Amino acid sequence: MKYAAVVLLGLLLSGCGFHPLYAVPDTPGGSMQGTLRAIYVEPVPERLGYQLRNRLIDVLDGQGESGGARYRLKLNLTTKSDAIGVQSQTTTGGVVQTAITRYNDTLRCEYELSDARSGAVITKGVETGLSAYNVLSSPYATLAVQQDADRRAAEDIADRIRIDLAVWFAEQAKK
Repeated sequence: MKYAAVVLLGLLLSGCGFHPLYAVPDTPGGSMQGTLRAIYVEPVPERLGYQLRNRLIDVLDGQGESGGARYRLKLNLTTKSDAIGVQSQTTTGGVVQTAITRYNDTLRCEYELSDARSGAVITKGVETGLSAYNVLSSPYATLAVQQDADRRAAEDIADRIRIDLAVWFAEQAKK
């Protein structure tokens, strides 16, 4: 019974034009993995850029070295921090004190994929991520939660860039 359902589902999906993103028939070996592996991710400054680059190397299954790469991926990462939680408190002397209690950091990553030989830009795009964190009583603890939230947002951006590139390569293979 389960076998018949799987076969029926397969027939229905093949009729609608569905095909897996990472199985492109016109690429060597029929997979997207070899194409994505041929992308060299250029270094990005600062800690968060380093983390973004490392995540991209991991998800692209790249080597992190420019030798032999067919493509180069250039990243420009910017961050913006906005205070979104403010708390006011009146002291016994009647002085109103205001403190920021929560931040949103917006990460914006512009990327360009270019041919490694000619340097011509093949495709480009922008991905954004949002991280939110509370301000804690300890400045060190606040810094630690900010860095962790920003790292997770950068990892999400890296995953979405990989998907963008895979979709672009799949569309090119259809042409």
